[in-house]
Amino acid sequence: MGFELEAQKRVAQGSGASRRLRRAGKVPGILYGGTEEPIPIELDHNALFLALRKEAFHSSIVKLKIEGSERSILLRDAQMHPYKQQVLHIDFLRIDENRVIYQKVPLHFINGDISLGVKRDAGAVSHAMNEIEVACLPKDLPAFVEVDLKDLQAGHSLNVSQIVFPEGVRAVPHTDEDPVVATIVVVRKEETAADSDEASVSPAVSEATSV
Repeated sequence: MGFELEAQKRVAQGSGASRRLRRAGKVPGILYGGTEEPIPIELDHNALFLALRKEAFHSSIVKLKIEGSERSILLRDAQMHPYKQQVLHIDFLRIDENRVIYQKVPLHFINGDISLGVKRDAGAVSHAMNEIEVACLPKDLPAFVEVDLKDLQAGHSLNVSQIVFPEGVRAVPHTDEDPVVATIVVVRKEETAADSDEASVSPAVSEATSV
């Protein structure tokens, strides 16, 4: 999915100017990175807000048109109003098509409902991570990374090293460990039996015990 946005260079700056922009349906922002100087920009609020509601926008290369020129950018930060559906400020990063980028992308889990631990052992999938930072060239940046759970057994975990990444994409480790991505947990049978025994105690017995 490709995303395109239009922006204009922002001349007036400061908190007062930003408030006036927001009242006019615009969002103040900044475009930075690379060898060029940062450029203050303004964008249409509604177009930006709709884009931000799409998961893929947060991990996709965006084409930004600024007064006749086009740049490839990545979303770096979006400041939202604490309770209104309003974007207060936006940060974009310029990218070079020939340089590796680092970006967090969402994890999409598949086959959890038919995994061995769920179907055979009545387990439940517990997600330890919902996104992961990857490194790749801009052309290889995936909108998400798929995680297949079909072979995961009860009591077992799937780690980052077991994820199959798209070609040209690798995980960015932040420690020497191999983080857990998902686990299948199962309630112990003896705990379930104990709960059933408690539930089966008749009200009369409970009353007699409490006397």
